[in-house]
Amino acid sequence: MPDLSPVAIRAARRRARLSLVAGVALGSTGHIAAVTVATIVARDMLGSATLAGAPGATVVGGAAIGSIILSALMARRGRRAGLVAGYAIGVGGALIATASVILGSFPLLLAGTLLIGFGNTSNQLSRYTAADLVPAERRASAIGTVVWAATVGSVVGPWLVPISSELAGAVGLAPLAGPYLVPVAFVTIAAVLSYVLLRPDPYELADESASRARETTPVGGALALRATLLRPGVLASIVALVIGQFVMVLIMTMTPLHMTQHGHDLGAVGAVLSAHTLGMFALSPLSGRLTERLGAVRTIVFGTAVLAISSIMAASAPPTGGNLLLVALFLLGFGWNLGFVAGSTLLSQHLEIHERTRIQGVADALIWSTAAAASLGSGVIMAVTGYAALGILGAGCVVIPIVVLRASAASLRASAAALSATGQPESGVAGR
Repeated sequence: MPDLSPVAIRAARRRARLSLVAGVALGSTGHIAAVTVATIVARDMLGSATLAGAPGATVVGGAAIGSIILSALMARRGRRAGLVAGYAIGVGGALIATASVILGSFPLLLAGTLLIGFGNTSNQLSRYTAADLVPAERRASAIGTVVWAATVGSVVGPWLVPISSELAGAVGLAPLAGPYLVPVAFVTIAAVLSYVLLRPDPYELADESASRARETTPVGGALALRATLLRPGVLASIVALVIGQFVMVLIMTMTPLHMTQHGHDLGAVGAVLSAHTLGMFALSPLSGRLTERLGAVRTIVFGTAVLAISSIMAASAPPTGGNLLLVALFLLGFGWNLGFVAGSTLLSQHLEIHERTRIQGVADALIWSTAAAASLGSGVIMAVTGYAALGILGAGCVVIPIVVLRASAASLRASAAALSATGQPESGVAGR
């Protein structure tokens, strides 16, 4: 803990939380503007839609790789260094992607989009940074607030695409280079804010209970990675996060194509995706409150139930049922959000502060790798068996976290009781 008065420490924590929210809002705006045009740029470069999804896959791959690299950097140099590095690499990727459009180079586009994914890694790891700054009983709300900030990007990012394209054309650049300049501007601001405002480092401002946990256990004596991942609370949270991501991406990815194949216009597709985005981000504060009131485990169960209902609705919706799909995709986003906020909270609760960065990076790498697999696999499944099969598979997959939670029920109840009594994470109270 830095040598500051309690008032100064509270002010520094508040400033850090505001910086994290602003960074995610700015970073997500740039990220979404870039990925919105990725398939269009690839198709125009190649003259075919065969590999049009490749830039989207490299963005997700970059986020997975970035989760490992940036979390390792954070463990050595602090949260601030990792977040700033991720945003800076994302800006570099956006510049490379801009050059690729101007030069018409597809390999350069893939390189740029891979690095853009690192910027999204900083967006994602910001939620864990915010959780460190508050007591255990408030972590869910802190995570929910940071996740909510991505709502700004989901609304503003697509809106900036046509504006930036027109501006690029006006100055003599290829119009589709414009959207890649959006992250150059917005993510640069996110990097600067993180560099300037995250002082002292969030590690040094971590809540007192987390700080004590770090002091009482030497880093060299930490449990091996395998043992930590198999800890009941850690395993249950990662399974919930991964399966929620898989189900959401599996169905969401193919919904626009399914709708257009059955006569829906782009306006209807846009409305359904807007409802989905609203469910994914806008209700994050509610997910945080529910997690604090019901507990992380019950909220995960609630979220998986919502995912199952939405999957079945999507599978059973008639081809002309745009309104039913709209409700289904909204619930799909909300179910994902419940599991994402509650799962992230559960993960933070069951790790001491010196363990969190490494394991959180592994968890996010698994999440993004799963997203890439679900995105690629959804097209194959739909081509072979149809859109309804995606919903049926999604509904079946949500059984997995329920089984894991039930198998870990006794351990989770014991650790929850200990956490409630002491405010310490599982490993800090259950012995090492």
